[in-house]
Amino acid sequence: VQLVESGGGLVQPGGSLRLSCAASGFTFSRYIMSWYRQAPGKERELVAAITSAGGLTNYADSVKGRFTISRDNAKNTVYLQMNGLKPEDTAVYYCKVRYNEVDYWGKGTLVTVSS
Repeated sequence: VQLVESGGGLVQPGGSLRLSCAASGFTFSRYIMSWYRQAPGKERELVAAITSAGGLTNYADSVKGRFTISRDNAKNTVYLQMNGLKPEDTAVYYCKVRYNEVDYWGKGTLVTVSS
């Protein structure tokens, strides 16, 4: 199982970024995919999750209405569209899959929201 995140960077408050997570090594279309984040000095937290076919999504209260999770099963990729970014969104963002009762994580992509 391999997960590779991309799309992070420096953005001003109110700006947007789109994160991508390319997956391989498992049948992507069969699994729930999740985005987590970890800010400096804080625990890793769930940001959003999406079911295997993309029919259901779930969001942390702090990002509802600003972030959108989606997936393209033909491309084995999950996305996180982030709009209205705030300084408190600054964190390393990770994607995760639970496969055969084991959690697999990517290495993360850094998002910095600052003026």
